[in-house]
Amino acid sequence: MPLLGTAAMLLSFDVAEEAIPEHDEWHTHEHLPERLSIPGFLRGTRWVSSNAKPRYFVMYEVAQLATLQSDAYLERLNRPSPWTSRMMAHYRGMNRGFCSVSGSLGTGIGQAGLLIRFEPEPGAEPSLRAWLLDDVLPPLPSRRGLGSAHLFEGASTPRMTNEQRLRGADAGVDWAVFVTGYDEAALETLMHADLGRDRFEEHGGASLSEAIYRMHFTLTDREVRARP
Repeated sequence: MPLLGTAAMLLSFDVAEEAIPEHDEWHTHEHLPERLSIPGFLRGTRWVSSNAKPRYFVMYEVAQLATLQSDAYLERLNRPSPWTSRMMAHYRGMNRGFCSVSGSLGTGIGQAGLLIRFEPEPGAEPSLRAWLLDDVLPPLPSRRGLGSAHLFEGASTPRMTNEQRLRGADAGVDWAVFVTGYDEAALETLMHADLGRDRFEEHGGASLSEAIYRMHFTLTDREVRARP
């Protein structure tokens, strides 16, 4: 199981173009270290797409779903730093969801990732889950160019907080598949074949959005604790 913990927070968003350089500096040097200092936050990774929308995908791996409702996390959200408060005004189209990790297969995290977000049709959840976890995802990590594959299921709705008010209300996340590897071409092929829209629709998946991302920065709680 390459992911750390049993739950994750997934965020997809854009940033105003003129604010991108400062955003990346803030996110690297203040925001990720702040989040990874919260008990139960295990790893945070920022991914960037050069040609798809939204530009950013951020994944926080956490010990359990309760971590995302903890007093320590909510306190940070309700007391944003001055730099955070300034950056929130530049966020656009935030999708943010608290998810259970239903499956995490393979080893490691590749430098390229395919993110597919979707909704299960009413009543299709069991068959859609079985198709992904029993048939589609298990063989992917052993394919050339790939390394790991994960299924997330939306589990709870984030509360409104002061930080969210600064950027506007967030949209949620239903289900998502994330496949990583070292070869973007392999992910591109996967997106149009085994994990193509028609295949999802056949098994009860709807409202798909997909994009290929490159890893931009990653940080673990151990690294934060080890800082001088």
